[in-house]
Amino acid sequence: MSPRDASVVLTGAAGGLGSAIARRLFEERASLLLVGRSEAPLLALAQSLSVGARDRSRVDALVVDVTTEAGRAAVIDAAGARNANVLINNAAVAAFGPAQALQSEQVRRLMDTNVVAPMMLTAGMLPMLLTRRRAQVLNIGSTLGSLGVPGFSAYGASKAALRIYSEALRRELAGTSVRVQYYAPRAIDTPFNSAEVQAFNRETDSASDSPEKIAQGVLRMLKSESVQRYAGGFEAIAARLNGLCPEWLDAAFAKHRRALMSLKFPT
Repeated sequence: MSPRDASVVLTGAAGGLGSAIARRLFEERASLLLVGRSEAPLLALAQSLSVGARDRSRVDALVVDVTTEAGRAAVIDAAGARNANVLINNAAVAAFGPAQALQSEQVRRLMDTNVVAPMMLTAGMLPMLLTRRRAQVLNIGSTLGSLGVPGFSAYGASKAALRIYSEALRRELAGTSVRVQYYAPRAIDTPFNSAEVQAFNRETDSASDSPEKIAQGVLRMLKSESVQRYAGGFEAIAARLNGLCPEWLDAAFAKHRRALMSLKFPT
């Protein structure tokens, strides 16, 4: 789909990746409904995009929590008013650390944001999207949803769930007007990464990308309507090899295990 024809609902719009995606899509003439729960940065982003725009109605902001039913209902109502035909599920929270240190509330929040919210928001928007001549649902996943990396057991599990959901939904909606896509970035240079994650990435020589580079990848997916992509050639190959025979890669993560054990985590 051409961005000029896209009326996009973007969740997690106030974050480092979300704001980069918003700016890139706006530059390409897409209309945007920016969704997030952090009021100040979300409204500041909407204001910065609308300054100098010939048509200021191309961007709007909605401060809601998509993990709540009320928040999702507000998004669906606003999306209908804007004739939305693209949903980008980008909102996510992070989790990093030893598996034995996981807390139930932390895991619940992770799954509510990374899995339940995009599934239920998509479910609520599908009746509307199915009436569009063309529509797309683009879920932002992670390479960690295809490669089990020490320290990311819970986060990787949440993105693996989103990946399988996207795959099943794509097959369920085959033959309809709705295209379902899944994009898997590798590490991104944003404040989303804690100091511990940054130290871990340095110790393991993990490659990372700027938010702007990932946003460009999202734009390419919107235009090409491709069903699944990974950021990084090595990561794409590793994910496919891991899917074929995961035990072949176990030894490759010894340095990741050592790096995790060397870190100190807040108590």
